[in-house]
Amino acid sequence: MIYILPLLSVILGYGIALILKPTNKKNLKLLLAFSGAFLLSLTVMHLLPEVYENSLHAHEGHDHGHNNSIGIFIMAGIVFQIILEYFSKGAEHGHVHAHGNEHLTKMPWLLFLSLCIHALLEGMPVSHHHDMAWGIAIHHFPIAIILTAFFVNSGLKKPVIMLFMLAFAIMTPLGTLISDQLEFISHYYTEISAIVIGILFHISSTIIFESNEGHKFNLAKLIVIILGVILAYFL
Repeated sequence: MIYILPLLSVILGYGIALILKPTNKKNLKLLLAFSGAFLLSLTVMHLLPEVYENSLHAHEGHDHGHNNSIGIFIMAGIVFQIILEYFSKGAEHGHVHAHGNEHLTKMPWLLFLSLCIHALLEGMPVSHHHDMAWGIAIHHFPIAIILTAFFVNSGLKKPVIMLFMLAFAIMTPLGTLISDQLEFISHYYTEISAIVIGILFHISSTIIFESNEGHKFNLAKLIVIILGVILAYFL
């Protein structure tokens, strides 16, 4: 299930974008807000405490007055995500859009590679923390809709769009598999998870605190954010 959920969410989003062609941006923004709140809550309530607990166990018996290595890795994750977004133009949180009459005639490789790296890293903590599969799946669903709609509107050929979205869908399960099977990755699980926490912090907080029209949180957005937090608490 932890491999299937993130995969299906992207495929489902891709299919909905092609078949239903959703045009209501407000509903997509609400879905993004819910996914951001849910993902952030899962990270804070489940993944973050586990990473710090693992770090404390790893340093038992050492005379370290203040071990701040986890904080450094979290900040590294935030900076790394900012770098990725320089190339992806914010596609990870639904910001991708064409400028003017931009028309794509070939695969946007920088966008593709940055999104794949992002999705691959997101999948690594899932091998130890299965609840994160739900958060990532819910997060990727509206992103898949927005990405597919963007590529279609930009004139990218449908086989290229399909390959792009399938590769994006596979990356998170692949990250989970690598983390589960490779001893080298398992050895540095705590540090890698801290980096992923930084990535998720940046993405989810950007989604939640992004201004909408009028630069205000409307009631609907507030309600879906609260629902996302509550749902994450009970997982």
